[in-house]
Amino acid sequence: MARFNRDTIVAIFLLMFCGVFIWATFDIRTPDYGVLMPSTWPRVILAVLTVLSFIYLIQSIKAGPDETELAPGREPGNIGILKYWRNPILCFIMFFLFLLTLPVLGMLIGGVSFVFLLMCLLGGWGPRQLVLHAVIALCSVGLMWSLFTFGLEVMLPEGVIYNPYAL
Repeated sequence: MARFNRDTIVAIFLLMFCGVFIWATFDIRTPDYGVLMPSTWPRVILAVLTVLSFIYLIQSIKAGPDETELAPGREPGNIGILKYWRNPILCFIMFFLFLLTLPVLGMLIGGVSFVFLLMCLLGGWGPRQLVLHAVIALCSVGLMWSLFTFGLEVMLPEGVIYNPYAL
């Protein structure tokens, strides 16, 4: 029996995930008006994700089975797991907090805060780093917010603190 490495299992899971969600896009209601179907963008994004997952599967199969039980640099036990997976755990916690504060802060302030704090948690708190993180957070979220709000005319979640649609 052939053994798969962890990457192969993750790639298969991602491909199944994509298949289920592509199938679910056929349940999206099509309105009588408009030019573009509401299911178009989810299908485009899922098609790209499917292609990337398929490439990931091919590369993981070429790599062969895992030879070691623990990843290099990982300590055994629960503390070792927490230390090894610290950054992804921080990302999930911060995203959960972002979603909790979204009704109050809104997309613009909440998004800038989320990106800034996450970059500081992962990249450090030095004075030069703080300035760089602030510039990246303001530019990336500000440009994305402007694109969706003014270019695509998408109603993003507004907050209690700043409501751009009430102006």
